[in-house]
Amino acid sequence: MMDVRKIQKLIQLLEDSDVAEIEIKEGEDSVRISRVNTGMVMSAPAPQHFYAPPAAHAPVASAAPVAEAPVAASTPSGHVVESPMVGTFYRASSPGSKAFAEVGQSVKVGDTLCIIEAMKMLNQIQSDKSGVVKAILVENEQPVEFGQPLFIVE
Repeated sequence: MMDVRKIQKLIQLLEDSDVAEIEIKEGEDSVRISRVNTGMVMSAPAPQHFYAPPAAHAPVASAAPVAEAPVAASTPSGHVVESPMVGTFYRASSPGSKAFAEVGQSVKVGDTLCIIEAMKMLNQIQSDKSGVVKAILVENEQPVEFGQPLFIVE
């Protein structure tokens, strides 16, 4: 049987880090410790949708500048919160729950903005800047890439 002091130490290490779950095996004994914020109910995520990149088209020289101009004009300026990993973007902890962040909402550093599921792990993405959410750049349950812009906070 694993020593209770070791388990307590593991719990303390988990609380002091950004790790959401840890599993340790010692011989035949094993312990798994998961951290879930109180007041937040996690449920199994919706089935993962696989992203197929759009087919590459030959660029048309005259159409490219016209197509890019409206996109740049519609994206608000401000601090961009990027995805730290590849995974599936979720705006809320479960399908029926309230979204973590909405456009126009004030957020502080450390406030949870969304969850990204990666390899069956639910990772809370926190704001790294205080301000007002100006834009949410990803649709719920959509795949995201490393470094992809998720939110604009100003």
